[in-house]
Amino acid sequence: MTTADASGRDVLFVVMDTVRKDHLSVYGYDRPTTPGLEAFAENAAVYEQAVAPAPWTLPVHASLFTGRYPSDHGANQENPYLEGTATLAESLSATHESACYSSNAWITPYTHLTDGFDDQDNFFQVMPGEFLSGPLAKAWKTMNDNERLRKAADWLVSVGNKFHEHFASGEGSDSKTPQVIDRTKEFVDGVDEDENFFAFVNLMDAHLPYHPPEEYKEEFAPGVDSTEVCQNSKEYNCGARDIDDDEWSDIRGLYDAEIRHIDAELRRLFDWLQAEGRWEDTLVVVCADHGELHGEHGLYGHEFCIYDPLVNVPLMVKHPDVDPGRYDEQVELLDLYHTVLDHAGVDPSAPDAVALDDRRSLLSDDYRGFDDGEFAFVEYSRPVVELKQLEEKASAAGITLDEDSRYYSRMRAGRRPDAKYIRNERIDDEAYRIDEDPGETENVAGDDDAVAEVRAALERFEDGVSSPWEGDAAGTDEAVLDDMDEDAKERLQDLGYID
Repeated sequence: MTTADASGRDVLFVVMDTVRKDHLSVYGYDRPTTPGLEAFAENAAVYEQAVAPAPWTLPVHASLFTGRYPSDHGANQENPYLEGTATLAESLSATHESACYSSNAWITPYTHLTDGFDDQDNFFQVMPGEFLSGPLAKAWKTMNDNERLRKAADWLVSVGNKFHEHFASGEGSDSKTPQVIDRTKEFVDGVDEDENFFAFVNLMDAHLPYHPPEEYKEEFAPGVDSTEVCQNSKEYNCGARDIDDDEWSDIRGLYDAEIRHIDAELRRLFDWLQAEGRWEDTLVVVCADHGELHGEHGLYGHEFCIYDPLVNVPLMVKHPDVDPGRYDEQVELLDLYHTVLDHAGVDPSAPDAVALDDRRSLLSDDYRGFDDGEFAFVEYSRPVVELKQLEEKASAAGITLDEDSRYYSRMRAGRRPDAKYIRNERIDDEAYRIDEDPGETENVAGDDDAVAEVRAALERFEDGVSSPWEGDAAGTDEAVLDDMDEDAKERLQDLGYID
């Protein structure tokens, strides 16, 4: 792999987890949630039509770290591991000192998303990143891959959910974002000025549950008790809990306060980098991995659909070769992988180069200059963990879920700024003219020329994916167990799930 040896190739990559675009004042929201990002945007490209490849953390980050779609890299809730491909950090290991700091439980050694980073820390207070590794990680994978053994995985998920609900309560919850920012500053400060750094951070404040710092709660949700509003999306989604307009207003206020806290912490980091002289030539990416629903389409959270509030995400990029301003062209988050490699000086023509496609780099004059480059694609696999939580809440309320519903459905979408087509596994397909109907309220499947063009592009995309929906990959109990090592078997035996 050929790379530039000179300094000035630094990368700061920030993911604001679960932040929807239309709640950012930098994107026109009428509440001052992001004054820091407004200042940042004066010297950055602000993309209006950025599309995430999935509506939740694991597959999106795997795409960010590989430049591949979820059906290609294979990391999802049915197989929660990134395997068999070099990560972005591994590809930059020869030229960059790297670190990954997050409080998201999916960004850990357990999922292999942190592979290649010189330093990583996960501030998730329920399950540290090193816990599910080695034999236990293999046991977990085996349980999820096998129908009979999945009851063991379901039990562990249930226990984990109860721990999470306890520790994430208003009494015991505190933001890990200041610690993430402090660690990032310490990391950058330890990198020599003539060396390059790659710092990746994920900030979790805007993810449920919402318990913002008092300063911002009083600004955006005065008088709201965060322990009294519905903070469990599964209770609402299964029909066990109703939320009226006033409560939705309170929930959105808490959400806005969390975003304001993220913005303040980012501004603290940006100001420090500028004072330290590590700003001007640094590629700075700020995006969300996905958004959130607050009652739209009768849903709460970011599961069971791929509507635009989840997948049309904020994206801002600062780079010396990218003109500041507003951009209406559609981009895909997985293009950021190629953009980082391009900035780092990777030569795509070198015999041992990593998989850089300069037509997917935002720095390229030929950006998106490939067949179907005007379209973006989104994929959603079966939501194993969220579905289990939903079923538990429904069962406790005496509710039976319809298995021929969106809760059990895998989904794919093709998108262009004017139209979108969603293919669902267990419910009817959906199509929307999002230029005329941004709320995606009128299904026009089969009735519109623009929609027909997007549907045709989605069909071409599906023809090329390596992971079709038809059929399940789980083998027999005996075959799966034969592949397990003895340590993993002993752990399952200790739990009483195999003889």
